[in-house]
Amino acid sequence: MSLQSPAPGTLKRDSSDVEKLDLDNSQTADGERQSPKSWWASLFVVEDGEVYETHPEKNARWYQRLLDAGVEENGIKPVPVEHRTVTQYNNLFTVFFTCLLGIIAIPTGMLATLGFGMSLRDASLVILFFAMLTAIPPAFMCIGGMETGLRQLVQARYSFGRYLVTIPLLLNAATLTGFALVSSVVGGQTIASLNPDNVSINIGIIITCLVSFGISLLGFKAVHLFERWTWIPSLLAFIIAVACGGKQLRLQSEAEPATARQVLSYGSLVAGYLITFGGTVSDYSIYHKPEGTSRRCKVFFYVYMGLFLPTVLLLVLGAAIGGAVPNVESWNQAYAITGVGGVMYEMLTPAGGFGKFVVVMLAFSVIGNIAISMYSVSLNLQMLLPPFAKIHRFFFIFITMAIMIPFAIRAAEEWEESLINFLAIIGYWAGCFDAVLITELLVFRKMDYTTFEHAIWNVGKKLPPGFAALGASLVSMALVVPGMAEPWYTGPIAQTTGDIGFEMAFVVTAIVYLPFRWLEIKCRGHL
Repeated sequence: MSLQSPAPGTLKRDSSDVEKLDLDNSQTADGERQSPKSWWASLFVVEDGEVYETHPEKNARWYQRLLDAGVEENGIKPVPVEHRTVTQYNNLFTVFFTCLLGIIAIPTGMLATLGFGMSLRDASLVILFFAMLTAIPPAFMCIGGMETGLRQLVQARYSFGRYLVTIPLLLNAATLTGFALVSSVVGGQTIASLNPDNVSINIGIIITCLVSFGISLLGFKAVHLFERWTWIPSLLAFIIAVACGGKQLRLQSEAEPATARQVLSYGSLVAGYLITFGGTVSDYSIYHKPEGTSRRCKVFFYVYMGLFLPTVLLLVLGAAIGGAVPNVESWNQAYAITGVGGVMYEMLTPAGGFGKFVVVMLAFSVIGNIAISMYSVSLNLQMLLPPFAKIHRFFFIFITMAIMIPFAIRAAEEWEESLINFLAIIGYWAGCFDAVLITELLVFRKMDYTTFEHAIWNVGKKLPPGFAALGASLVSMALVVPGMAEPWYTGPIAQTTGDIGFEMAFVVTAIVYLPFRWLEIKCRGHL
């Protein structure tokens, strides 16, 4: 058989020609030509300035039913004002009130008397003062979510830039995971206290994590709905516990008047407990309707009180319990075995079987904290790389769970030291972060939220480079490090004053950011 030459006028194509023809003939849904390669890439690319829009006609039926049931679709994309329709502003109070009205606060309060050796009176004054002070920054920052429709770490891009924001992003994700980790350990200890011979703390940790996982998986509405009502059984559980064991709380250990070093060191823990919410607060207000100055004041008030009230009440209760533990033999023994959960169990022993039920309620009070922490972590992870913005939050919540559970089990082995290290360290970076964002808004943007343009939220060339924000934070570290007081390191300044790392981080960063940012704006010619 002879080979035939191509007929006149026909084009001889090799394999590369065929591939090229296939690329040229592929089309997009709207009829424009698009190669398979570019089509595949488009699945993982968020266009410059792309905002959240709903397209129910394009969704699969099962997926749309989930969205109609309240599952959140959006991740980190800006929310246009027409989609900011929530007018139930008091849910900003309940989401943070419930989050902090958990048994996690008790061991933090116990550190004042057990760890720092303060009297209950002195510890209560320190808690009250530092809570009043450090609840202000996150309450103020929450207004930005409502006014801009931007997640908290997306707002940070307008100071730290598109790329350098990765540093506070990772620190924030680590902090939130740490909060969830600490909460799960306390919840696990409480569940284990019911039957320490047969139920390990590890089992309790896994149970609380799995329940929290289901809530955070559903998103914004589910988190708000859960937090709106579950504060009631948690508050009742604490009231019952105090009513049953309140007589023992009068047996306080004697302590010398608090020194400045004790006050500042424990105050830094309280600061770390509250000011780190500055990295998450706007995540829970981006769907709220902006309606002028009166709404801003209302949002600030709700968030402030949601942070302040449970913190003061439960930290003071924890300090009282810590002061009594050495003088109540059963409490002391229980604390050595299952930590704060064991103490709460002993407090509720007079209530019999009902007391065990209340212990379970106290264990599950940590779910509110874990749920919102995991929700915000999933959003933070979506910001790490541009393609991640196209991947649903579900995936990142699974990752968070896989990381958190083994770390929580490890932290439970060295519980008190882990808690002190975590709460102190997170206050340092959070002080820098909050100082930058607040200074940026007040001084350089003059409280004009319209300067946070949606069109540039993911455009690196139009956002600030972030050198001023990161530079100011690093400069403050020159005073933060010698002002630190940790079990593994005490700086030369802290040896005299106590831990003043948080104060240095916040104040020095704010002061240094002013000339750094002014110079950055002058070089660029615009914000």
